[in-house]
Amino acid sequence: MNLSPLPAIMLEPLVRAALLEDLGRAGDITTDAIVAKEHHATTVLSARQHGVVAGLDLAMLAFRLIDQTVEMRVERADGSEVVQGETIASVSGPARAILTAERTALNFLCHLSGIATATASIVDAISGHKAKIVCTRKTTPGLRAVEKYAVRAGGGSNHRFGLDDAILIKDNHIAIAGGIRPAIERARTGVGHLVKIEVEVDTLAQLDEALTLSPDAVLLDNMSLDELHQAVAMVAGRAITEASGRITAATVPAIAATDVDLISIGWLTHSAPILDIGLDYREL
Repeated sequence: MNLSPLPAIMLEPLVRAALLEDLGRAGDITTDAIVAKEHHATTVLSARQHGVVAGLDLAMLAFRLIDQTVEMRVERADGSEVVQGETIASVSGPARAILTAERTALNFLCHLSGIATATASIVDAISGHKAKIVCTRKTTPGLRAVEKYAVRAGGGSNHRFGLDDAILIKDNHIAIAGGIRPAIERARTGVGHLVKIEVEVDTLAQLDEALTLSPDAVLLDNMSLDELHQAVAMVAGRAITEASGRITAATVPAIAATDVDLISIGWLTHSAPILDIGLDYREL
């Protein structure tokens, strides 16, 4: 998988803040008391369960912000599938720096790899269908960009990064505007010609009304499989179709079989379990 690296200028504030949270007022008093300053060590980042890797850039940055001489040799890059016991990367350098940064590095790596792993499982479940798996804005505050990167590492795609990416008219917008028509019409007059407009609908009647206003995409929220089949037929390629609402690995194949274009899943970023990865000391 060819993943563009995340820019260091974006990652450094995240990692630096996490390290400062851990270092507190006096630093790593345990490691400083036990480990000699001149001691060098080689450790390995090892997968303790099957999954997909994501977040190595953040892990490496955690080590190097403590000591720039720490070196990481990557064996399994972001987007790679790993099995239990497989070495992901080796980390060598001053032992103090490695131990001090260990938890911060693993927190990022395990969390993002968990998202990538969960995404890959859903993507695999709909293999053979045209639908793309996309994430949402249900992300950890401050971590949206890296969590969405992890979705891409798992083979998924990204929805909006923020409120300024595109127009997404949801049920509360419709209620306050007084209906689908005024909501779409106001949106269209309020933004530039390059901005896409998507509208959320809960019923086929709402979809029928929305289609008369030519939105770029329709969000088919919490519809049954029969309704999704009918909705796709109604749209007939005139707009992008997106299914959402309590989608799981068990239900996603049937949803993909309705021929929707996108399937959006919030829990990929807000509730995916971590991938268990450990840092193990290797005797030289």
